[in-house]
Amino acid sequence: MAKRFGGRFSPGMQQDNLNPAPAAPIRHRLAGRPKYVTMAAVPFLFGAFFQDPAGMAASLAAFGVIASAMWMTGEGLAAEAAYEVRRVARRPAIPRKLFGSVLTGLGLGLGVAEPGSLAGAGVMGVTGLVLHWLAFGTDPMRDKGIAGTDSFQGERAQKMIDEAETHLAQMRDAIRRLGDRWLDARVDRFAATVEDLFDRVRSNPGDLSAARRYLGVYLTGARDASVKFADLYRQIPDPATRASYEAFLDDLEQDFNAKSRRLLEGDKSDLDIEISVLRERLAREGVRASEPAQLEAPTTETARFLDGLLTPDRDKAR
Repeated sequence: MAKRFGGRFSPGMQQDNLNPAPAAPIRHRLAGRPKYVTMAAVPFLFGAFFQDPAGMAASLAAFGVIASAMWMTGEGLAAEAAYEVRRVARRPAIPRKLFGSVLTGLGLGLGVAEPGSLAGAGVMGVTGLVLHWLAFGTDPMRDKGIAGTDSFQGERAQKMIDEAETHLAQMRDAIRRLGDRWLDARVDRFAATVEDLFDRVRSNPGDLSAARRYLGVYLTGARDASVKFADLYRQIPDPATRASYEAFLDDLEQDFNAKSRRLLEGDKSDLDIEISVLRERLAREGVRASEPAQLEAPTTETARFLDGLLTPDRDKAR
């Protein structure tokens, strides 16, 4: 089946398509190590066929356990890479690298175990566990950027974000099937804007109600539109349809950017109010700053309302 070529200098390519660069996939710097450990365990697999039935079962089990440990470790490295990239993140719910280290020690113990020498197998298992820890490190054990948030609201926000990430992944997959790297880069740029909103909600779960429509309705519509566009564009690569889809992404990206800015401005207004209240309390206690910084007046309606509530206390202090 013939495939339409769309390159950098092809007719109908808009300049906007040339600006975004394809986003590099999130990959841990140690992501290649598990496969080498699995390859090192291959002698257990081949050597099993030259032993008695009990030895064969032990060697096959050793290889299977070590291979499973490396798969678990690879998943842990991927989770750690995603954790490191995000400004706001929760620790992985399952310590995959810890389980991988335990399975590695168990696999090595099974591989060298002999009748009457369980102590030696135990020593080898502990050695494998320690070597795994030295080679791959530990799992992230604490949340990042969400200290002091309500756990119940945080769980609700994370559940909503997980569903939104599923919609975003489906949107990416639909466009990726077209094999157009410029469209892939454009969708990745939009995804980066959406993930910035995810970080805002993670850091302040109280913003979930304000961002619910964006995480739910808007992303669901973007996914459905992307799937329909991909199906249509695969059959009829019409430049007008492509331009319409790109304009749709531009509008969505602007909306998400604007929402993120409004949430950030709301956080700044809340901070200004908290600082004002703290200074009023210090003034009532007789503590005076040498050169008090001048705070800018609240700009949002909520900030002005709260500032008005504080005005009687300010008059009494004076």
